Amino acid sequence: MLTFLGFLMIIIFMVLIMNKKMTPLTALVIVPVVIALFAGFGPELGDMMKNGVKEIALTGVMLIFAILYFSLMIDTGLFEPLVNIILKTVGDNPIKTTIGTAVLTALVSLDGDGSSTYLIVVAAMLPLYKKQGMNPLVLTCIIMLAGQIMNILPWGGPTARVMSSLKLGHTEIFVPMIPIMAIGIAWVIFVAYILGRREKIRIAKHGKYTNYNTNDIIGEVDLKLRRPKLILINLALTITLLVVMILDLVPLGIAFMIAFCIASIINYPKLKDQQKIISKHAGNALSVAGMIFGAGIFTGILNGSGIMQAMGNSMIEIVPKSWGGYMNIVTAVFSIPFTFFLSNDAYYFGILPIIVATGHQLGISPEILGRASLIGQGSHLLSPLVPSTYLLVSLAGVEFSDHLKYTLKWALGSSVVMLLAALILGII
Repeated sequence: MLTFLGFLMIIIFMVLIMNKKMTPLTALVIVPVVIALFAGFGPELGDMMKNGVKEIALTGVMLIFAILYFSLMIDTGLFEPLVNIILKTVGDNPIKTTIGTAVLTALVSLDGDGSSTYLIVVAAMLPLYKKQGMNPLVLTCIIMLAGQIMNILPWGGPTARVMSSLKLGHTEIFVPMIPIMAIGIAWVIFVAYILGRREKIRIAKHGKYTNYNTNDIIGEVDLKLRRPKLILINLALTITLLVVMILDLVPLGIAFMIAFCIASIINYPKLKDQQKIISKHAGNALSVAGMIFGAGIFTGILNGSGIMQAMGNSMIEIVPKSWGGYMNIVTAVFSIPFTFFLSNDAYYFGILPIIVATGHQLGISPEILGRASLIGQGSHLLSPLVPSTYLLVSLAGVEFSDHLKYTLKWALGSSVVMLLAALILGII
């Protein structure tokens, strides 16, 4: 029953947002609350939602001030030299622009933090997409495809969870995955070429895309807010912030909060200018924060009711025992829906140990199953349970449902390519 309710919850949510019957925020809150009440969880519902919001609160704070900080830096013109350099390199060629997006995302993603990657790459590349009249869905698609591959880095999240859950080191889990990541990035560059070529043909036939959202991270350019004389100071402040983030010296939300306050004082000493900056970008920050806290309620109910664990156990039980000899392939294939419908914590700490215990009885080593479980990361970030996904679509000014429909087939392609590569190279 719990399993049925869990899948019903996610299916209703997906149908509502993909058909644009509800915004992601309202669907994230209303759907799980209604299902939980129907299932008789009314008395515990308040605590479930409170715990879910608590777990995601620091992430929400971080994203609010990260958006305010990077939006301020865009207003000052910090990224303009980088945009001009990239523009000179790629020219007016959508193919070069999309390939450049893939390469830049892969490089920026080396820090292992998806949120900062989205902020930096969208800030750098969205102006180019606007100048060339390209569809911003192409931008969000390529960024997510590259980010999903790079998310396998040990400090990215899922790999660390596998190593912790199975008590294994990076040499057993991550190092053998490096060739798979390289092939995955090559696939993303290939997809970027295809999408760039399509955009080039579309622009030649139908003209430039102009239906941009004025509430994206770039928004309307205000030359009065430019601070070209402070560009080196702003660059130093941003680099310091990134170093603090990489070294994990203070919580990231606090770091962005402090950095935003310092940047506001340095660039806009007048109080009215500081208020103008906050007012200008408050809508974007609030929309992202709302969806983040909505996702907290969604996952809080899934976890608190036991629905998420029941879903995972049921998905394991549907695998026929006769497939036991192919547990490595089964694990890799099922990691795609597992990591889409469940959180990484639920899958890697709750489900993977059960898979590994079963594999042990069949003589399949835990490191093989651990590596196989990472194949699904090629599609994981598209999940509505991943908070940073809402940040990406808000920054680029696109609808989550449009992004999901546009990117899904390419993301599934990433997982298929990684699976085939892992089998051919004997990684799993």
